[in-house]
Amino acid sequence: MKHLLITSFLLCTFVISTAQQQERATQPRQRTVDPDRMTPAMTEIWEPQVRIIQPGAQPWMPPSDAIILFDGTDVNKEWADSRGNPTKWIVKDGELVCVKGSGIIKTKRQFNDFQLHIEWKAPSEVIGEGQGRGNSGVYLQELYEVQVLDSYDNKTYPQGQAGSLYKQHSPLVNACRKPGEWQTYDIVYTAPRFANDSTIYFTPPRVTVLHNGVLIQNNASLRGPTLYIGIPEYSIKKHGPQSLVLQDHGNPVAFRNIWIREL
Repeated sequence: MKHLLITSFLLCTFVISTAQQQERATQPRQRTVDPDRMTPAMTEIWEPQVRIIQPGAQPWMPPSDAIILFDGTDVNKEWADSRGNPTKWIVKDGELVCVKGSGIIKTKRQFNDFQLHIEWKAPSEVIGEGQGRGNSGVYLQELYEVQVLDSYDNKTYPQGQAGSLYKQHSPLVNACRKPGEWQTYDIVYTAPRFANDSTIYFTPPRVTVLHNGVLIQNNASLRGPTLYIGIPEYSIKKHGPQSLVLQDHGNPVAFRNIWIREL
């Protein structure tokens, strides 16, 4: 009996060992690369080639692949009011000026990820203080506001000053010029992505802003749409491409040289 058990054990061991050897034989052998035997060409990928564009002659000038949203002439070519009608904002001396009570303007085109250049100017005559001075806003996809405000020697809550992602992120620094001087925003925006749940971001919107060439928002992640009152997370709703919006906050803020590159 003892010999029978030993024989059975040895037979089972042989069968298992043979099966394991056969399994290893059928699996593809993974090659290991010896770094000492590699050549530079092994990591040089030639296709596809990078698309060629012509950059602007100056940093504020649009490159060849930009969409010109305002060039100092006809605002109604690319913009409309909230109902799709011609806007009541005026063009004066090549500047697009907000008219109090006229409401927002929005682009006729809609966008996802983009690089945006926009120049703005608060009135040279200082009237009001805090949020009542040179106030407007650039809304990305109609939902996420980059604040426009005369923040030169003008105290307000940091999450509402110029360059803030309104009520969510203060700017890293205050880079505001004096009232009446032109200022630039260069904005890189990555739109949110949604999974099956339409009220939660799979990946949130992310915003980088340079104000007058100074980095003031560094790939900041947004919690939800911009709200004056309330919790951003509670107002998330699934969306796709949407327009840019310029806000009418009752101040005659001027804009010029607006262009965008889709990414």
